[in-house]
Amino acid sequence: MQINVLKIDGNVKESIAAPEAFSEGVRPDLIRRAVLSERSAQLQPQGHSVMAGIQTTAAYYGAYGTYRTGRHIGRAIRPREKLGGGVQGKVRRIPSAVKGRRAHPHMIEKTLIENMNKREYQKAMRSALAATANSEYLHYTFSKKLALPIIISDDIEKITKTKELVNVMKSIGVTDYLDSCKGAKRVKAGRRSSTRKYKKSAVFIMSSDTVPAVKASRNIAGADACGVNSIKVEMLAPGGVPGRLAIISESAFKKLDGAIERAKPPLRR
Repeated sequence: MQINVLKIDGNVKESIAAPEAFSEGVRPDLIRRAVLSERSAQLQPQGHSVMAGIQTTAAYYGAYGTYRTGRHIGRAIRPREKLGGGVQGKVRRIPSAVKGRRAHPHMIEKTLIENMNKREYQKAMRSALAATANSEYLHYTFSKKLALPIIISDDIEKITKTKELVNVMKSIGVTDYLDSCKGAKRVKAGRRSSTRKYKKSAVFIMSSDTVPAVKASRNIAGADACGVNSIKVEMLAPGGVPGRLAIISESAFKKLDGAIERAKPPLRR
């Protein structure tokens, strides 16, 4: 499979062989599971102290047998603080008591991460890459016919200004795709909302994490940038839905197979 390499002016530079990853079949089920695995790895473990709510002298004495019981004196038979002289204090320990135990606390032993096998995760990454080269999975129609995925010469990595990067988009013919993301619904920073949505449309895969174009793409609505060794399945398939537009530099394109072989699923906690 030969894919054209474009110059930054939009003209064809040459044709190169595609990596083996693009010959993989698209598996939406694996892609979705890999995205869930990546997202679960970002969850913060929560738990409570095993002694929370029971660091007190309170004890349950039972209905009969001791002078400390509250039986027949109009007091509830509950675990109470031991005060001097056999006096009963406040109720403690039970969930319904003030400063008592929590009724249903977070369990420290709970497994948060959905684990995946290494080969399974790598297969999901190859599948997500293959979907970027299939127009059937791309949820947008372009005014200009494009060969997918879009491979650009390494000159794009040297771009330092956002304006110059946008001009490259215009020469390729994807600005109408990016314009559809400018109206993405956002919420004020610092406020949580169940309706928070961040629309993403294009991913730039560079040969290294330190290239200037990564920084230049930060202010483009709907665009993400990363190094070829830092790609994740969710970058290629946001929300677990395959079919994201990929703009890849030539050197990163040649390193894709090696980067996938080194990719590892989220670590077990």
